[in-house]
Amino acid sequence: MRILLVEDTHDVGEAIIRRFEAIGHTVDWETDGRAASDILDFTEYDLVILDVMLPGIDGFEILKRLRQSRNAVPVLVLTARSEIDDRVSALDLGADDYLVKPFDFRELEARARVLMRRRSGGEATNIIACGDIVLDRANRSVRVGKREVQLKRREMTLLEILATRPGRVFSKDQLLDQLFGFEEPAGPNAIELYVGRLRKKLEGAHARIVTVRGVGYQLVADVQA
Repeated sequence: MRILLVEDTHDVGEAIIRRFEAIGHTVDWETDGRAASDILDFTEYDLVILDVMLPGIDGFEILKRLRQSRNAVPVLVLTARSEIDDRVSALDLGADDYLVKPFDFRELEARARVLMRRRSGGEATNIIACGDIVLDRANRSVRVGKREVQLKRREMTLLEILATRPGRVFSKDQLLDQLFGFEEPAGPNAIELYVGRLRKKLEGAHARIVTVRGVGYQLVADVQA
């Protein structure tokens, strides 16, 4: 999904971006606390990965402002501080989870998946199914019936967005926000392009991507599925 990473240690930030972009997520990266807080005032994210020690304002203040504005985006706090008081403070201010540096990137990915599952409807599993389309978020695989389907990164992300909430109509602007970050300009026909590619790869499935004219797209399971 779309993630905001707030981390001023460049090697850590670059490594996190590589990991999450490789599995299909769009990541915006900010190194300054005040700038990150401003971005959160006008941009919607599926997850915020938030370091505590930042220039400008620290992660605790960002988290405090975020929750005071009633923004319920999941927040995963990263901290080099091992003191229990800091972890308790983060949770009390509204963090959903935390990791103490140094951490294993596999654990970071797993914790992020849990938080994003809650964000998308509270499923207790990494498996999403619609009709006979089955998507496994843990290993980034898709099957249509018994057939495995090979999807590229953004095709996978598009399917995940639609399949997480089957029947919901997503506008082009919503999909553009999810698929492309600030530094990835997308043309006006980008969504039509990816929807077209995905439809071809899902041919024969008992679920369809439906165009709701003038509104957007939805994934709908066939009645007989």
